[in-house]
Amino acid sequence: MSDTDPALMSAESLLDLYASRRLSPVEALQAMLERIARYNPWVNAFAVLNPKALQQAGESSARWAAGRPLGALDGVPVTVKDLLHLQGFPTRRGSKTTDASPAAEDAPAVLGLKAAGAVILGKTTTTEFGWKTPGDCPLHGITRNVWNPERTVGGSSSGAAAAGAAGFGPLHIGTDAGGSIRIPAAFCGLVGMKPSYGRVPQWPHSAFGQVSCAGPMTRSVRDAALMMSAMAQPDLRDPFCVHDTPRDWREGVEDGVGGLRVAVVRRLGYTPPIDAEGEAAVLAAARILSEAGAIVEDADPELPDTRAIFGRVWGVALARLVRTMPPEKRALLDRGLDEVAEREGGMSAVDFLGAEALRGEAAHAMARFHQRYDLLLCPTTPTAAFAADTPTLKPTEALWRDWAPWTFTFNLTRQPAISVPLGLDEHGMPRGVQLAAAQLRDDLCFRAARVIERAVTPAIAQPEAQGCEHHHH
Repeated sequence: MSDTDPALMSAESLLDLYASRRLSPVEALQAMLERIARYNPWVNAFAVLNPKALQQAGESSARWAAGRPLGALDGVPVTVKDLLHLQGFPTRRGSKTTDASPAAEDAPAVLGLKAAGAVILGKTTTTEFGWKTPGDCPLHGITRNVWNPERTVGGSSSGAAAAGAAGFGPLHIGTDAGGSIRIPAAFCGLVGMKPSYGRVPQWPHSAFGQVSCAGPMTRSVRDAALMMSAMAQPDLRDPFCVHDTPRDWREGVEDGVGGLRVAVVRRLGYTPPIDAEGEAAVLAAARILSEAGAIVEDADPELPDTRAIFGRVWGVALARLVRTMPPEKRALLDRGLDEVAEREGGMSAVDFLGAEALRGEAAHAMARFHQRYDLLLCPTTPTAAFAADTPTLKPTEALWRDWAPWTFTFNLTRQPAISVPLGLDEHGMPRGVQLAAAQLRDDLCFRAARVIERAVTPAIAQPEAQGCEHHHH
């Protein structure tokens, strides 16, 4: 991270500076607000900014001055994806069909961050109801990639990824039902962690409640672990959350991978596409882990074809969402969303339960696989970020081919998976690799990601180099 600009510092660095009185939360926030004013007009990362952020930073500064910080994140700016409730703000979910009245309570993850003293910068953009990977929605238009505005940021955590890469705060909440944290993290050069299912409580559950998770999107692995510690506090509103003793997930993050068994995986019940640069990134990551003492080998978890399962889970969830809407609202939806809902909406309950049974088989196969392997290494995305301005055609095919072929399996199996940056391709665009571990072994994902991060030269986006020729979009 940067030594001088608070907007590019890690949360850990900010906290160190607050504690030693070399920087106040107000000064840090002002540095971020200046960047937002300068770059957000073309980046388009925010659904709404929090007008009380400066006041919250002021209260935090007073606590630090008294030597009495509120919690582990006091004064650190965070953003909230607009699929989650933030008290006092509407939850629009990227859609013209949603209610504009303010939410009455915070989502569990938001409450966890607020309880730790975080300052809420605002709400970030999402694809409509989180349904797709290209980073645009009917309500807020296109969110652009800070590395190259012609490219997409990915989705559905579009604004969170753009904000992280642009230096609009160090910590961002994403959500992930099929890759929505990991894909935009890979496209934007961030760390994106999809925790084990239930690790971070959620309420209300989304349309994808059985596979969806909230998690951290940050510029460093340690920040992701720190942020998850605040988010992963059990909440009785979520009857499915894991009731573990809260912990600091940074513990053990520097323990390395000596003696751990890592499987390089190229099949997930089918062969997902990967381009040459993506394949090179995976081989580079394998070499890094091997040199750090891991036992790395190619292996196949022998899963059932997960495409059929996910297509049904995804399609039926969207159909259920659309079913509850009056026809005049349906007309306002992203066309592709309506198309998928229409296509899958006639599925019988018997077929759907068949898909659920296969999901159990896939999870079982992965659990058996993890008896032999501590970690699985594979690509995060088939390519680097694609163009931002292309219409979404044939969404069902795009899901397997272009968007989430490497990510959604781990939602079905509910195990933790992290995307970690592996440098830039020849066009100056970020690439990431993905690490998955057995259910509830989120600690192993952080440990291995940290080993890779330490071996890779960090790359920081330069939004100023993009000039302002893009503000006409």
